[in-house]
This record gives sequence, structure tokens and C-alpha cells, in this order.
Amino acid sequence: MLNWINTPFKYWTNNKSGLRVTGMTDKVLIIDTNNKMRKHYAEILEFLGHESVALADVGACKSHFEKQTNVWLIMLADCGTGKETLAAYRAIKEIDTHLPIIHIINPDNRSRYSQELVNGCIAQLELPLRHQLFDKVLQKVHMYRAHRHQEGEPRSMELFRSLGGTSKGIQKVRRMVEKVANTEASVLIVGDSGTGKEVVARNVHYHSSRRNKPFVPINCGAIPAELLESELFGHEKGAFTGAIATRQGRFEMADGGTLFLDEIGDMSLSMQVKLLRVLQERTFERVGSNKSITANVRIVAATHVNLEQAIEAGKFREDLFYRLNVFPIDMPALRDRIEDLPLLISDLAERLRKESNVDITLTTAAVASLAQYSWPGNVRELANLLERLSILYPGAVVDVQDLPEKYQQADLLESLHDSDEEVSLHTSLQVARLPQGGLDLKEHINQIEHTLIRQALEESNGIVAHAAKRLKMGRTTLVEKMRKLSMHRKENASGF
Repeated sequence: MLNWINTPFKYWTNNKSGLRVTGMTDKVLIIDTNNKMRKHYAEILEFLGHESVALADVGACKSHFEKQTNVWLIMLADCGTGKETLAAYRAIKEIDTHLPIIHIINPDNRSRYSQELVNGCIAQLELPLRHQLFDKVLQKVHMYRAHRHQEGEPRSMELFRSLGGTSKGIQKVRRMVEKVANTEASVLIVGDSGTGKEVVARNVHYHSSRRNKPFVPINCGAIPAELLESELFGHEKGAFTGAIATRQGRFEMADGGTLFLDEIGDMSLSMQVKLLRVLQERTFERVGSNKSITANVRIVAATHVNLEQAIEAGKFREDLFYRLNVFPIDMPALRDRIEDLPLLISDLAERLRKESNVDITLTTAAVASLAQYSWPGNVRELANLLERLSILYPGAVVDVQDLPEKYQQADLLESLHDSDEEVSLHTSLQVARLPQGGLDLKEHINQIEHTLIRQALEESNGIVAHAAKRLKMGRTTLVEKMRKLSMHRKENASGF
């Protein structure tokens, strides 16, 4: 019998992500030819508070939709061959193009799944299922369903996994986005380069009442000052040399939606005056025209520059600053939210796997070494590093000595290399770094013990004696720890 059939879901930690939904009527459809696995998935979903309907094939799925359509999610698992699984996926898409699908795969059969299936599903989960990753995927499905276009067009899932993390800084950002999104207030996002300011801007837009209208970004620092006016407001044919046709500007393109002015601090003073006029009067003219056009747009701006210092230096207009700074959001640097590093690595690795079909694995030492780095380039630098590693070491295990030299922390090589256990990037890791606000050390250690014991139990099919060997401790010691941590044990004759 395959180990993943007996994965002891009872050892998964209590759900703390807010995904437990009591009284929920929308159901999860489970499609798997294996009856035992269908029951197993149903048990998992019931534990998380989700009702489910287990079906053996897509034909039964179609029959279900003919009777009722209260389906929230589809878990597509084993349908036989790769071609049969792809056919099942296509049949589901015919029923509902935008219905989110989670693809459950046996890693031994990964090669048989087509790229169409990989790209079309909201996520792929490998067996055995891990609680933390499964929980995160369900959260992504919640966000996808909650913020889908009213016309039915789904939004990019890249958006909703980019503000992940448990640090106080990123949690504050999410709360601020939630509060301001559905207002018409101008937003100013401040933070170092590479922290993800555009991600925040897109979240503000997609959580707002303007979500079905365009989100139009423009980098004010990347366009020469003499061309920026035309880019923003458009121009008439013949307005200047090279203007061979009438062209819309970004304000017109964003009509009814959101205009994202990135790196607003790099805008010239002359353009600041023209932008301020538009914000005040809500009208503008194309270059070469005297016809006023109404600017029905919401402004979200971002900058890495300290605008108050720029005002003092005479490089930024104070009146424009107050027009933009109605609702400021500070995006924390990666060095200030380093506890989010494992989750960010997991998200980026998942993206690489989906785009390039390349798996990346890091040792514990490598992840801990990265956690000690200062990350001047922030999340963008992290993404570039992982892409580089995926090219250098596709499918291999990356250790500290495999990292570029500046990411290697020599003092960790000996202390962490004693434990040569590999850590998949699809699992969040605990990194020994004190958060800025401090922590409850006893509670933190209990959480780490709980996580490691749970993993050992999962890998040992819930047999305590085998898990104790994995943890290099006595069985009675492990049982006592489980009792203190309020963890139940699996009664198994061969394990006790």
C-alpha cells in the first residue's frame, strides 16, 4: 500500500488561517477513480470545514452540475492515464471556464501531465498532502473566488500570492489595502525598490469597485521628461515631430479604472505642475489640442524617494504631495520581514516550477544562510536569485556552497551542515531570527516542536515508534511531548 494513502491527517495542526467556514453550502467536488483516496480527501476537507462531494469520473461531475451548481472548487486527482486526466480537465473547463481546479499529483507520475493541465489549474499539490501548503492553496482559492471579475474573467493568480507572509509589516499592508481599496482615496505607496509596490497597487485596484475597468501602470522615472506629457495625456496628429497619428494617453486608457504612477518622485517639476492641475480639475487636454477630456481615474502612486525630504530640497511640490498622500502605505523591506523569507521562496519556486517545469530544493543551511543576508534588492533580488539557481541546478539540491558567494554565511557552514537534511521549498521553514517586535520564546519553541513532530508522524504513517526514530528520541519521550502539545496519537498495533 502506498504511504500517501495512510497520511495521518489527524496530526495536522488546527486550522489558524481563517479558512474554516461553518455552515458553508458551496461544495468541493473531488474527482478520483480511487475510492479510498476520495474518502481520504473528503476527510481532509471536512476537517477544514468544507463540504465535499466525491465522484469517480467527470461524467458524474457533469450530472452533478445539471442538478445543482453550488460548486466552489474542484480537486482533480487520478483519472487513469495522462490523456484521461487531460480529457477530464477539458471537460470541467467546458462546464465552467473559470471554476478553480486543484490538481493532485503523484510525483512519480509528474512527467505524464501536459503543460496545458499544469498551466490551467490554480495549483498543483503533490502527494502526500502537507497541511501548510494545502491550507495556503485553499486561501488562494478563497481570494480568487472573492475577487474574480463580475463578468467572469479570472484574475492572475500571481497577484494574490505576492503579499503572503506572517510578519507584522506585511499583515499591516494587507489590512491597509483592505480598508482603502473600496474608497476613491488617492494612495501613495512608499518603499525601497523591489519590495513589491506595484503588487500592492494592483491589489488596491482589484479589491475596489473599479476592478472591472483597466489598471494602467506607468513608470514616471523611465520615460524622458519631454515625452512623459504625451504618455500621460496623449497627443493629436501633428502635435510635434513624429506625431504621425492621434494617440491616447494613460489617463484615457485608464478611464473608469486605476492609473498607477510608479516612481512619482522622479517626475520633473514642470510635469508635477501639469499633473497637479489634472488632479484638481479632473480634466486634461491631449498635447496639441484644446479640447478638455474628463479624467475619471483613481490615482495610486509609488516611490522609493522620501518625498518630504525632496520637498525640502525643492525637488517635489508640497501641494502635489498632499494630493497624493491621502492614504499612505509603507511597504516593508525584505530585511525587515525576514521571517517571511521561506514563504516567499516557496511562492517563487512554485512559480518557477509552473513556468519552467523546474523543481528547486534547498538545504536547511542554504535557507538559513539566505536569512542572514541583508537583501538590498528586496523581493526582486530574491526572485532573480532563485531563477539563476534554477538554471544552474535544475532539479538538484542547492546547499550553502552552491549559492553565489555574497549569499554564503561562513559561520553557518559548520553549525548547520551537521544536519544534512534537505528541505523542499514547498514547505515553510522556521528560521532562527528574532522578529523586530520580539516573540514568546516558549510558544515559538512549542510551535517548532509541534511542526517537526507532525512531519515525522506524517512520514511514518502515524506510527509513533517510527516517528521517534526519525526524531532520534525514545518512544515514551515522544508520547509525553505529544501529550504536552495536545497532539493525539494513532493507535496502531505495530507502532506501540
